[in-house]
Amino acid sequence: MTSHSRRRFAAVAAALPLLAALPGTRAAAAPRRTTVFVAGDSTASVYAGDLAPRAGWGQALPVFAASRLAVDDRALSGASSKSFADLGLLDALLADIRPGDRLLVSFGHNDEKTGDPARGTDPYTTYQEYLGRYVEGARRRGALPVLVTPVERRRFDAAGHAYASHGLYPQAVRDLAGRERVPLIDLQALSLARWEALGAEASKEYFLWSAAGELPAYPDGVADNTHFQAHGAIEVARLVARELHDRRLLPPGSLRRLGDRHIADAELHWPPAA
Repeated sequence: MTSHSRRRFAAVAAALPLLAALPGTRAAAAPRRTTVFVAGDSTASVYAGDLAPRAGWGQALPVFAASRLAVDDRALSGASSKSFADLGLLDALLADIRPGDRLLVSFGHNDEKTGDPARGTDPYTTYQEYLGRYVEGARRRGALPVLVTPVERRRFDAAGHAYASHGLYPQAVRDLAGRERVPLIDLQALSLARWEALGAEASKEYFLWSAAGELPAYPDGVADNTHFQAHGAIEVARLVARELHDRRLLPPGSLRRLGDRHIADAELHWPPAA
């Protein structure tokens, strides 16, 4: 290779990183990874391994995420729409969210605790006002907010029918979504229909139920009609993921395995206890 050829080769090599970033090149055309952020309460939050198999539906959402989708679950056990924001968690989330990301907002269980001034909200005043902060914050940063009504508890009447337990809160979310033209996932209605179809006994397989001695984390047994075990978290996450897919709320190819009924509980990730 002559000295002239060597100089020409070096010049071309130096230009390659710049050429790769130009519009129309393969590198520039590669789709950016979308992140779904979850803001919510204990029904959606991530649990550490010492509490397994307890899991939130946000913790299970990654099993349905394809390689171009990331899930960042910020849900906090015990949080309401008010306390999550007042603790600065909403501001921290909005500092990380980017244009094109999604923000799933699902509160209600603890907003209903109106005797607690740190968490309680009124459905048609403070609840909607706080939820509006999530919507406005996401939009201001170029992200898409999605309101999610609170997942229904396991409640059955004497005739064996599932019944609603969230009062006016789900309807307040629906009304806010309609007024502000925000996409809505009606998880309250979807989960209530699922519990009704399963019935009082079979629905226990979704929730954190076990007899004494069955689970190391719950040696005395547990009968929790609000929180999920891994199987239930996966199936509730499937309800959310299918709505995201069917409503075209994510880029094509973001989700996978929506029809896979053989997702093992062990596919969930439980981080080490702090």
